[in-house]
Amino acid sequence: MKAQSSACPRRQKGHKLPSWWRRARAPFCAVGSNAALIVACALLWLALLPAASAQVIPYQRPVETAPQPDTIGGGYHTPPVQKPLPRDYWLQIIDLAVLAAAMGVSVWLVLARRSRKWLVALAIGSLAYFGFYREGCICPIGSIQNVTLALVDPTYSIPIVVTATFFLPLVVAVFFGRAFCGGVCALGAIQELVVIRPIAVPHRLDRALGLLRYVYLGLAILYALRPALARDFLICRFDPFVGLFRRTGAPHMLMLGGVFLAAGMFVGRPYCRWLCPYGGLLAWCTRLARRGVTITPNKELDCGLCRDACPYGAIEKMRAVRRNCLYCARCYAACPRERKLVQIS
Repeated sequence: MKAQSSACPRRQKGHKLPSWWRRARAPFCAVGSNAALIVACALLWLALLPAASAQVIPYQRPVETAPQPDTIGGGYHTPPVQKPLPRDYWLQIIDLAVLAAAMGVSVWLVLARRSRKWLVALAIGSLAYFGFYREGCICPIGSIQNVTLALVDPTYSIPIVVTATFFLPLVVAVFFGRAFCGGVCALGAIQELVVIRPIAVPHRLDRALGLLRYVYLGLAILYALRPALARDFLICRFDPFVGLFRRTGAPHMLMLGGVFLAAGMFVGRPYCRWLCPYGGLLAWCTRLARRGVTITPNKELDCGLCRDACPYGAIEKMRAVRRNCLYCARCYAACPRERKLVQIS
């Protein structure tokens, strides 16, 4: 019979191997049956060894390896870091509470205390907090675009704080008038504080310019609803005062803000009266208000001092036109009867 060449020869049928041969071949047969498993484990260990070693070494990437504007070319500029930085949710709740409290104080000062002096103090505080400290971010005006987009696009979601910021001044306007415009809005406050010697704008011209805010509102909504790649938030992009609040911005926008403030020394609040899209919404809501600014409600006076004191053309026939009244309380300060009542109280 021909000899087998394997170290572990097969036992032929009917042939019994000697006991010494079986004892000698046992270790070699065990190795042969597990050889594939041993080789596979060895290869797997060799493959994982470099990866395991790499986890021990902390990853470091030199800054120089990042693409630089000069290497990218084409006039590329590194975009600035988001400003202002996002805040924690509980801080956003505090901002909303401050907004609600400020509007409550505005209503109380105008309708109950009828005090121009304390309303100016509130405007200064609102300008400091909502303007320069929060850098114009607690802004119902700009939230028009976010809320509009969230209503029509189910994939676009906004925090409940943003929704509340948008609706809160509108709800207050339905009951008490434009309290947000009086001493709370940072954009209105910065214009209110620079009014020095206002001139009267002809009524027809005032009404015609007031239509621009509705055109601006329509364009802002239209651009906010465009596809994502073509979408643009016009109200935020062309806010004339946010660059002043953040002490940075495009030069032409800083100049535009300066132009509005310079014009505002002689024309009362030009942005609020003729361009603010949120002011248009507030004017609509104020038509439903049961309470608002009233001039000498308990006695008929037709001296006209209140009309001359109002720089916004909001007094007609010796009565306040609530949809146009910006809650400045200048009519109270000019009224001799109001001054007498304040002295008595």
